[in-house]
Amino acid sequence: MQRRSNRDRTEATRTDLIRAARRLFTEKSYAETGTPEIVAAAGVTRGALYHHFADKQALFAAVVEQEAATVAAEIDRASPAPLSARDALIAGSDAYLAAMRAPGRTRLLLLDGPAVLGRAAMDEIDSRHGNRSLREGLVAAMRARSIVKLPVDALTALLAAAFDRAALAIEAGASGEDYRAVLVALMDGLSPAPPPSTRPAPSR
Repeated sequence: MQRRSNRDRTEATRTDLIRAARRLFTEKSYAETGTPEIVAAAGVTRGALYHHFADKQALFAAVVEQEAATVAAEIDRASPAPLSARDALIAGSDAYLAAMRAPGRTRLLLLDGPAVLGRAAMDEIDSRHGNRSLREGLVAAMRARSIVKLPVDALTALLAAAFDRAALAIEAGASGEDYRAVLVALMDGLSPAPPPSTRPAPSR
């Protein structure tokens, strides 16, 4: 019982650090936030911080990972199995845009994340979360012949970039409806072309 209690306290400390760091990183940015502020906001010691995380960057990575996992969970909830492959893709894209409206999320995942962790590290995080959901949806749509068969990794990367650009634009005040309409058109444009008509031409 004592071991479980210690584990619970350890997890609670980690959770408090991530929560406090997220608030400060979104309010002030990663660069403007110092570790003394984080431990004060979390109500823990600097020793506790360095027990759980090697440095501020490692703590930031944990914040970003948690945010990415939250977005992916919302996408997955919005696109359950009973939906058609095409409808699941649309529902997932809507869920992504909605999830990215959470205050500070675009800064964490699309601005500070790549700048602090590097593009390669962010790609790895995305591949475990949002891009995984998108890739699975595209694979399902290809199997259902809802979209043409294309190199799935390249298609995932390009569509994900379009979604990210839309999220940034909407965050800056652009019309969410306009960007959604374009994203839906992009995905519908992947539908296979209908076969040519085999009916004979009318006689003259």
